[in-house]
Amino acid sequence: MKHPLFYITTTLALVSTCAWADGDQSHAIAQDGAILSKADQSKISAFDILGAHAHRKGNVVTFHMTTSGVAGAEVPAATGTLGRASVLSYVWPTSLDPSAVGFEGGTGILALAATSHPDFDDTPLYDENNDGDPSNDGVIWHSHWVVLTPTEACGPGALAVRDIPDGETPKLPATWPGLPIFLDSPGFSPLFDGPEITINAAFSSNVTLEDVAYDGVTAALRVNANIHSPLLCVVDVFDVASGDLSLPGKLK
Repeated sequence: MKHPLFYITTTLALVSTCAWADGDQSHAIAQDGAILSKADQSKISAFDILGAHAHRKGNVVTFHMTTSGVAGAEVPAATGTLGRASVLSYVWPTSLDPSAVGFEGGTGILALAATSHPDFDDTPLYDENNDGDPSNDGVIWHSHWVVLTPTEACGPGALAVRDIPDGETPKLPATWPGLPIFLDSPGFSPLFDGPEITINAAFSSNVTLEDVAYDGVTAALRVNANIHSPLLCVVDVFDVASGDLSLPGKLK
């Protein structure tokens, strides 16, 4: 069976309008495995990627992304409803199988994401704004593991966070927030410092992290008006570090 990345990259090659392919091939790989990308003044500076980098110490991987503007400075406008709610994100797609963090294996592309969305809260175990209410702080940047899959219902060549159809009970991480999608809320706090966003992600000691491949993406997602089938689609891509989602970065 081919890895799900095969189907993603094949889609990118065949569908020129795919949401994840912005056509910018101006990137390079640094000696430490980081992906370097040229600045583009036509893009929103907070989401214009200059570099995506990941390195590890033991079973903790530090994911970095550097932008030409102030990372995290932009957040979505509230719509007042869950249906059609907007999500902004910094995303690191990886070559890791989803089972590495507790999802059903072989189900798509495992990606770490930092997201902001004022219309709902999907981290029920955490109180990011420290006001005593863990259900009202979705606008504050927070982390997720997500599994991404090609989803024609989101548009030709588009991706979505993998849905969980009614009646199915796939394997999910212990910190799954209860939404019917392959999404985990592990509680890793994104750290912002001017143009840079950093997330430290811990893995089980039995997960092999040697030579993991990765990329960097900034994107907007939207909740389906019908709330499900699919629930969360990628609707716009601001930048892709590699230009083509080829995951050229190598974990060192």
